[in-house]
Amino acid sequence: MDYNLTEELTMLKDMTYKFAVNEIAPHSAKCDREEKYTPEIVKKAADLGLVGAWIPEEYGGAGMGILGQAVITEQLSRVDMGIGTNIITASFGCEAIYLYGTEEQKHKYLPMVCKGEWVSSGAFTEPNAGTDASGYQTRAVRDGDDFIINGSKIFITNGTVSDFMVVQAITQPDEKRHKRFSQIIVDSNSEGVTRSKLHGKLGIRSSDTAQISFENVRVPVSNLVGTDGKGFPQLMHFFDITRMMVAAQALGISQACLDEAIKYSKERYAFGNPIGSYQATMTKLTEMAVKVEALRNIVYKAAWLVDSGKPDFTLSAMAKYLGGQTAVFCANAAIEIHGGYGYMEEYNVQKWYRDAKILEIYEGTKEAEVMAIGRVLQI
Repeated sequence: MDYNLTEELTMLKDMTYKFAVNEIAPHSAKCDREEKYTPEIVKKAADLGLVGAWIPEEYGGAGMGILGQAVITEQLSRVDMGIGTNIITASFGCEAIYLYGTEEQKHKYLPMVCKGEWVSSGAFTEPNAGTDASGYQTRAVRDGDDFIINGSKIFITNGTVSDFMVVQAITQPDEKRHKRFSQIIVDSNSEGVTRSKLHGKLGIRSSDTAQISFENVRVPVSNLVGTDGKGFPQLMHFFDITRMMVAAQALGISQACLDEAIKYSKERYAFGNPIGSYQATMTKLTEMAVKVEALRNIVYKAAWLVDSGKPDFTLSAMAKYLGGQTAVFCANAAIEIHGGYGYMEEYNVQKWYRDAKILEIYEGTKEAEVMAIGRVLQI
C-alpha cells in the first residue's frame, strides 16, 4: 500500500499550485468583489492541460484520470475556490458525454473544451427540484428528427458563459419517475434559450451561476446522450464522479485555512507570546490538521479506486460529506484564530469562510449524502 503520489502527479500538483499563485491570486479579491468570471485564466489553464485533465488523450485531454483531476482541484482551491471552479467546471457536463455519448459526440465536444475553446455546463437543477432529481419538469417532446424543449433550470454553473449544455429533460412522460428522463446536448445560443446571471451569492462569486429558460428550443435527436429514458441513472452515475471533485475542493480550501491559521498564530502575539503557544489555539490547529489529513486520504482513495476500475461510490459520498464538514469547520476555526482581523476583507480567511458553505450544498446536500450512505449501510 503506497500512500505517495506518483512522480507525475507530484509534478502536476506543484505546477497547478504555482499556476494558481501566479495567475489566480492577483485577481482573487477583485473577481470576488465584482462577481467577475475569468475566461482568460481558464484559457491559460487549458494551455497547461488543466481543463478537462481527466479526459483521455484520444479525446483531447491530458489523461490524468480522476485522481489527477482531484489533485488539480485541490491545488486551485487552496488559492481561490471561485476562480478554481471556473477552471474545473469548464468541462462540467462532459462527464455525461464521455460516459454515455457517441464517438461522434465525444470527438466533437471534448477536445474543444480541453483546448479552452468551448465551455460546457450541466443544466440539471430546477426551481422546484434540486436534490430530488426525479422531480424535474423540463420536457423534450419528439417532433420528427428533433426534440422541442420547454422548461427552466436554476443555479446552473457556467450558465451564461457556456457554449453548450447537457440538459436533463422528460422524454417519456408516461413512464415511472426514474424512467422518464433523457440527457440532451443543447447549443447554449440556440433560439429560445434565455440565460440570466444570478447575482449576490455568498461565496464562489467569480463562478458564473445562472437561471436558464427553454421556450420551444429545437434540438436534433442526434444530440441525445446515451439511451432515451435512461437519463436518471445516467445522472446518478454522473454525480457519483463529480461529487469527488467537490470533496477535492473542500480539501484544498481546508488546507488553505490551516496554512493561514498556522502562519497567523506564529505572527500574532498576546500576553507576550505567540498565540500559537496557547493550548486553545493548539487545539483548534490540531483539530484542523487531523480533519484535513483524514479528508485527503478518503478523497485520494476514492479517486484512485475509480482510476483502478474498482469504483466505490459510497466512499465518494463519504468524501463529499466529510469534505463539506471539514471545510466549514476549518474556515470557522481560521476566522476564530484570526479574531477580529479574520472578519475583515483584507484577510483571505473571510472569503474562504464564505466559499466553504456551498460545499455542504451543491452536488448533493449533506443530507442527501447521509441518505446515500445510510441506504448502503442498511443492506
